[in-house]
Amino acid sequence: MKLFNEIVVVVHLLGMAAIVGGWLAVRHDLRIVPSILWGARIQVLTGLILAGVASMDKEDPPNNAKLGVKFVVALVVMGLAESTWAEQKKAAAGAALAGVATKVNVIAWLAILNVAIAALWRSYS
Repeated sequence: MKLFNEIVVVVHLLGMAAIVGGWLAVRHDLRIVPSILWGARIQVLTGLILAGVASMDKEDPPNNAKLGVKFVVALVVMGLAESTWAEQKKAAAGAALAGVATKVNVIAWLAILNVAIAALWRSYS
């Protein structure tokens, strides 16, 4: 089970890297690229798996408040990525495209916030 958990952690970190790396790659022309979209999806899925695995540990249970905050932030990131991706597809069909750059920046900074929460929020018992 430990190996499985570590593999999921690696995939989870790669999802975050895809979001932030995708954002850095398009800094000159801010838009949603597939790496941001898939990174957000991967973050939510692997985060749920990690929370489930952590919840099985009876000796050292997870901090559910922290997990809840991280889950909400991840859902916002994924929701913004999905909706902005849909807006871009409509814009390609001729609709106006407004606010995409701002949304892409928000997505990236929220992903970074989630990393900060993971690293800095400790549960002191």
